[in-house]
Amino acid sequence: MALELLFLLAWIDPKLVMEAQKEGKLAGAGGTPGGIAMFMLGFVLACAGGWVLTNQVTVTSEYFASGFIFPVINYRMNSFGLSLVPFIIGVGFLFFNGKSITGWLLTVGGLAIILIGILTSLHIFFRPTSLFNTLVMLVMLFGGIGLMVRSLKASPAGPEASPKTPAS
Repeated sequence: MALELLFLLAWIDPKLVMEAQKEGKLAGAGGTPGGIAMFMLGFVLACAGGWVLTNQVTVTSEYFASGFIFPVINYRMNSFGLSLVPFIIGVGFLFFNGKSITGWLLTVGGLAIILIGILTSLHIFFRPTSLFNTLVMLVMLFGGIGLMVRSLKASPAGPEASPKTPAS
């Protein structure tokens, strides 16, 4: 409960979190001293930027666009059924012997062929938007990622933590 309270207070007064870290009660992001508030800000920025950026993307597909049209009866044929053959044979080998290298190769290869077939049938478009909106999206996304990475470094000690030397 105290840890959640400290996270809540970090938004109100980051100095409270820094004091808890100095006392050894709380480690920062990545186990380093400091950086929790910076990490949370970066996380929120990166999530917001990623959401707004992906909101501008339109994904459509054709049902396995690698097929061809039979010219006489206008029938669209595709090769998806053939891509299942190595996968099914590999699964059969694995049911017979779970350690079969051939079975694992056929199963993984068949799954890779199926995944590639699905991905190649997708059409991904970035909807038109203004340059300003695009820059805001990218700055939020990459600025948030930068803040999260920066928070993993130990934050420097403040001026109150530096040793005082007597004046001569």
